[in-house]
Amino acid sequence: MCGIVGYVGSKPVVSLIINGLRKLEYRGYDSAGIAVVHNGELLVRRTPGKLGNLVRSLEADPISGEYGIGHTRWATHGRPTEQNAHPHRDCTGKIAVVHNGIVENYAELKTKLQKSGHRFATETDTEVIAHLVESLLPGRSFQEAAGMALDQLRGSFAVCIISVDCPNTIIVARSGPPLILGIGNGEFLVASDVPALLEHTTKMYFMQDGEMAILSPDGMRVQDLKGQEILYTPQEIKWSPEMAEKGGYSHFMLKEIFEQPRCLQDTISGRISVESGQIILDEAKLPEEFIAKLDRIHIVACGTSWHAALVGKFLIEDLARIPVEIDYGSEFRYRDPLVGSNSLVIAISQSGETADTLAAVREAKSKNARILSICNVVGSMLSRESDGTLYTRSGPEIGVASTKAFTCQLAVVLLIALYLAQVRKKLQPEQMTQLLSGLVQIPQCMERILAQSSSYEAIAKTICQHNNALYLGRGIHYPIALEGALKLKEISYIHAEGYPAGEMKHGPNALIDQNLPVVALAARDSRNPKSVLRYEKMLSNIEEVRAREGIIISVASEDDSRISEISEHVIEIPQSCDQLLPILLIVPLQLLAYHIAVLRGCDVDQPRNLAKSVTVE
Repeated sequence: MCGIVGYVGSKPVVSLIINGLRKLEYRGYDSAGIAVVHNGELLVRRTPGKLGNLVRSLEADPISGEYGIGHTRWATHGRPTEQNAHPHRDCTGKIAVVHNGIVENYAELKTKLQKSGHRFATETDTEVIAHLVESLLPGRSFQEAAGMALDQLRGSFAVCIISVDCPNTIIVARSGPPLILGIGNGEFLVASDVPALLEHTTKMYFMQDGEMAILSPDGMRVQDLKGQEILYTPQEIKWSPEMAEKGGYSHFMLKEIFEQPRCLQDTISGRISVESGQIILDEAKLPEEFIAKLDRIHIVACGTSWHAALVGKFLIEDLARIPVEIDYGSEFRYRDPLVGSNSLVIAISQSGETADTLAAVREAKSKNARILSICNVVGSMLSRESDGTLYTRSGPEIGVASTKAFTCQLAVVLLIALYLAQVRKKLQPEQMTQLLSGLVQIPQCMERILAQSSSYEAIAKTICQHNNALYLGRGIHYPIALEGALKLKEISYIHAEGYPAGEMKHGPNALIDQNLPVVALAARDSRNPKSVLRYEKMLSNIEEVRAREGIIISVASEDDSRISEISEHVIEIPQSCDQLLPILLIVPLQLLAYHIAVLRGCDVDQPRNLAKSVTVE
């Protein structure tokens, strides 16, 4: 949720922290703040609203310091005001804290601290951390007091703490939300996500739950909250700083949409052999003897990743003939799921830090299920909690509305389905070859769709004036209808609903009139009988909408004259195998949502009330 940056070293600290926060503003933009120490004095500047407000405040009244911490907030406890913006201080004004997460026992701690004379100035849960450290300082070092204070917290936290009385030192700790340490030459950094660090170093350490680190120009120590030293192994991150910049595009979302062909190529590279018809997924760590006794698969995810999971269900059941259940990460552990040692739980998360998905994984592990994760961030908590991990290799995704991560997730779930089918001998060699040949052509097909981007603006003008929209799909296209509707509502604030087209007579038909745009997913694989049947049924659904004067936008395969005869607007996508069509279908829906949001004047990259990584429940 929130974004954290901290720095200790010889560089100008204020500009460095502000630049880091710019790269993390997608994590929260309700307020922002910075705390630095200069000549033994703690200087704090906070503003409500977006980071730009803080920048203007610092330009009008500059501050400087030797080391410091910064924060961009997605509000959980307390309104998004200057008073509630981070960093927060103790009674002495010598300690400053920034925090991502939720302190579940803050009310209990606050009451106890108030009784001993501490004065609170905010509505937040975070402020208790500063006062708690202050209360424990007498007779202890700053590091000891911080460790004891953090050990009393319940809930989730990624925390940075500085004190005037412990110069050139930042204490950081993690229990839940991500924190990444950057290791430079005589300088150390901390941030919530990789892009904030890339300009300064590619040598990073992903902190684990229960770890605390002490950063100073002299070095970095990692320990537990009791003070026991922990050996750590940094990683070399291969993302370049340029990958996290807009690169001439007007929005990160548009850049990431156009990156999809390259990202998809990176995702499948080295994992397939068209010549031999083989899938190579060594990173999945799925022994053939386990696959032989595998009796069911559960896929857990949230948001966009859940839609990828639903596509995965269609693919795995169709190709590998294994029963698959789909769960929202937020619901999985609140029932008693029937998983065991013969179950595979696949967890999907772009960040690998989604709190609900991690909780679901821990529930599954407690029941001895095998865990396979699909995520984008190397070293994330999800990857560390899993038996095997398939990285999507998408590069940093900054736009809050996920695009390239989703299409790469679709490719990975297809590879899993094909790999399971390969081991279980459920596909004929010619079927495997056909699918793999089609898959390697998908990036080029996506390029053809993206080349039509400007033509979607005319359709966007038709939809942008309306406040509701309906997306229809059948079978494996239904999850894409859900994802298309989600993209529209996320960034344009138009209420949109994805619906299985066969259910229109059971309610949605009542909504259709001349003011309702209806997006119909009607692409087909003419070689696949099921796909042809689904297509014929979609034609009937489009006729239903037409009879009620709805505004029809159809996404269809190239050279489909029947669709063009009954639709006001048609978006064509290249011909492909039925199992690959979802990857192509979503691209025009992403572009459509983007252009509509721009026409409505919405903040595409930072939609209101949302954040990129949901690291609290």
